[in-house]
Amino acid sequence: MPTSDGLSRFPVFVASPNGNHPRPPGYVPGRVAPVRSPHPAKAPPPPPMKPLGPPPERRATFNLSEENQRRERDQNLQKKKNSLICFGVSIGAFFLTLILVLSLSSGDILDENCPDHDLFLSSWSPGHQPEKALIVRSGHLFRLESSATFHSITIQSGGKVVFADNADGSKNITLRTRHILIEDGGALHIGAPKCRYRSNATVALVGRSDDKSVAAVPGMGRKFIGVMGGGTLELHGAERVSWSLLTRSVPASGLNMGGYSFLRNFSRGINLRVVDQDTAAVLLCERYDTHDSRNDSRRLTQLLRTLPEGRIVTLAVGDSAVKSLLDETKKAIEEKLGSSFVYDLKYRQAWALVSVVGGGNASCAEDVKEHENHNTGGRALARRNFTTIDGVDFSVTAYSEWKTGFPITGFQVDAMDQVLLNLQDEVQQTWQPGDQIVVASTDYSMHQAEEFTLLPCSHCSSRQVRIQGKPLYNHVGEILDGVDMRAEVGLLSRNILIYGEMENSCYGNNACQFFSHDTYGVLTLSLSTKHGQILGNFSSVHLSHVELKNMGQQGEIGSYPLHFHMCGDVDQRGGYREPTYVDGLSIHHSFSRCVTIHATNGLLVKDTVGYDTLGHCFFLEDGIEQRNTFFHNLGLLTRPGTLLPTDRNETMCTSIKDKVYKGYTPSPSTECKAVSTFWIANPNNNLISNAAAGSQDAGIWFVFHSSSTGDSHGLVPETKAELTPLGIFYNNRVHSNFKAGLFIDKGVKTSIASAADPREYLCLDNSARFRPHQDADPNRPRVAAVIDTLISYKNNDLGAWIRGGDIVIQDSGFADNGVGLAFASDGSYPKDEGSSQEVTRSLFVGESRNRGTNGGQNKYWGLGGVDAKMRTLPRNRTFPIRGFQIYDGPVRLTHSTFRGYIPTPERYTSAVGFNLKNTWQLTPRNNLSQLSFHPT
Repeated sequence: MPTSDGLSRFPVFVASPNGNHPRPPGYVPGRVAPVRSPHPAKAPPPPPMKPLGPPPERRATFNLSEENQRRERDQNLQKKKNSLICFGVSIGAFFLTLILVLSLSSGDILDENCPDHDLFLSSWSPGHQPEKALIVRSGHLFRLESSATFHSITIQSGGKVVFADNADGSKNITLRTRHILIEDGGALHIGAPKCRYRSNATVALVGRSDDKSVAAVPGMGRKFIGVMGGGTLELHGAERVSWSLLTRSVPASGLNMGGYSFLRNFSRGINLRVVDQDTAAVLLCERYDTHDSRNDSRRLTQLLRTLPEGRIVTLAVGDSAVKSLLDETKKAIEEKLGSSFVYDLKYRQAWALVSVVGGGNASCAEDVKEHENHNTGGRALARRNFTTIDGVDFSVTAYSEWKTGFPITGFQVDAMDQVLLNLQDEVQQTWQPGDQIVVASTDYSMHQAEEFTLLPCSHCSSRQVRIQGKPLYNHVGEILDGVDMRAEVGLLSRNILIYGEMENSCYGNNACQFFSHDTYGVLTLSLSTKHGQILGNFSSVHLSHVELKNMGQQGEIGSYPLHFHMCGDVDQRGGYREPTYVDGLSIHHSFSRCVTIHATNGLLVKDTVGYDTLGHCFFLEDGIEQRNTFFHNLGLLTRPGTLLPTDRNETMCTSIKDKVYKGYTPSPSTECKAVSTFWIANPNNNLISNAAAGSQDAGIWFVFHSSSTGDSHGLVPETKAELTPLGIFYNNRVHSNFKAGLFIDKGVKTSIASAADPREYLCLDNSARFRPHQDADPNRPRVAAVIDTLISYKNNDLGAWIRGGDIVIQDSGFADNGVGLAFASDGSYPKDEGSSQEVTRSLFVGESRNRGTNGGQNKYWGLGGVDAKMRTLPRNRTFPIRGFQIYDGPVRLTHSTFRGYIPTPERYTSAVGFNLKNTWQLTPRNNLSQLSFHPT
């Protein structure tokens, strides 16, 4: 997948047809390979050639000496021995091949694409040896057939470990160890790109951070999967849809019309509710005092005879209902609702019924309890289950009782503990019962993301799944007011799982002042690196459809779930036949980042889910990483971490002062509070069709290093990030972020703390300004940075904050943000004179029909929107919502639409406005043209 060839060209992204990786010519999926025998034994050397010359003089046979006869006998004997040896080798090879073929549990057919079908592998079932430090040496070629435990595993040059698989996917192998080190020439395989692993494979990394009996491996730590230069790591699980979008909203109750609950004392007579069988909506709420009013009894009779068949009717007695209950009413209840108890009701007897009109006795659920001394000795309870036309199961419940002298009546309509999700993609074949999923927040708070377990669903369509439990919050599944607000749904489970075993709580390290859970410790107390670290010059590293859980180590530099560490060019430019990629990964409950790309170029990160992580999730480290492509990834619930100043929240920022100049206290608002789902430290990278669905600070942050930092400093020519043209930015979604959806501004401090500048190294710095030029040369023409098809909604502060020029935003949508889009150009009093910004063909919505859910750490709830109903609010109740905010300029806003900017008694609002605290000058060359404004 090519990207930019350098700073002088625009980046190019070419998606493979159908999203598949290219295959070599002539490849046939599942091709049957001929059975290959081991290499034959080396043949003996041929006899030496005789010299040319006259033929020797012929002698009579009876003149042969005894010596010649003996030599001839020996030669004949040797020939017989050689024949026997050749025959034995052939027979041995035949039986070896036969044994290996028969030992393959996948059947009689071999596939050369499957690593576990390699005939040179030895079947291996080592069992559980937790004290053994295993070394897989050269020539050790193992097919792991069953679960095993080791203290540690080192795979040396010429060694190989392959997980066995079979056709029905029933192998289910678990490997437990403290670390796996793959050295130069070593290899670990679980599946292959053209032969996906079908069984369940689990690699568990075990141990504690305070276990000092375990020596750390230099550069790796104690708990890790590490690939040294020349090593091979190939992990390929079953292909699954990594994440999708809801296509129908899921309300907090699980029912589109909302649940219903009623409880009251002294509601005398027959209490009635009529429920729509198709939607679960309560259509009618009435009370008929059939104890005291014959007229009420007649009204009830008339209602029952007019209700259409199929309607759900539920009845419950409050106090008493029989004194004036007419026989015609009893007959209607019996005929229409199938009641068996109505003719025998007694004074103050508790009675509850749920039935379907016209359904007869089979559709009727009812219960009675006798009244005695102002008690009924329990509750008369009737309940029936139904299914809406949308496939949502719900229950209707009625109850009646006397308790300590009080009559109690109640009704409840509620979704059952199973809810149907409708999705954009066909997932039914690859998302399995028991799998874990996460549904993203579609509100201001990222904490409204919810995890669920999938249930069997025989009647589901290919785009439906059933979940266990009911959501606590509303999750939108629609395009509202022109902006796509459909919630992302990520699959967390994979059939290849790598995870770190955790303690029940935080213990023995500095991280415990910020976290109550185990984060593996920090610094010398670390549990070391429960992470996969990949060093440069590896033979091949390809990971696809693998689950990484409980990975990373908070506070330890380099301890991440997946770390491409100073690998250089990992595409064709670096000499790799197939560019390095990670595809379809699930990285969740991580304690330090998701995917870290460090001094590495040309990597493809595709279809990867990063959920519930500490610190920047998808992270470019030193400011020199280029030509990497993030395609169709989902990141959500990105929490603050302690590692870098930009990871930290306010408390961490002011508490961690070991790297600032003595006596200095950091300023959280200007040095920290920047944790982001995508932290992009060089603009020459591609972001296509990604979703940043909830971060403590920003969804996507482009930050500009004035020079290379960290281990990269001084190793490569400076890349001039501020001047570097932007790669492809297309079709990305940002929402539910606290500070901003998209942030393009600022740099990081590139000097260590000193008396002159006491701030910590790599804290936020306000000196950088994005000003892209050809070849990163300010003397050459400017290159416009194009932000194409950005969707930004429900971000507390800013939908997008963009400083610099030239920058163009087109075909984008902003809704329900504190400020939709804020531009700061620096073009009129510039670092880059003549630059400007433009917004075109875009939509701005002040307050949409997405009213949100009160809760889930949403702070503000009040009146708003076109309908003036209660809804969640950004910032606070008095914050003046604005669509487009001008800071300085020049900026052009054209061919765009604004709708739904409605003031309330507590706050003003405006479609176009200005920065409220701007002390900077505005240029008169700002231009607004061909705009449309609509109240709704």
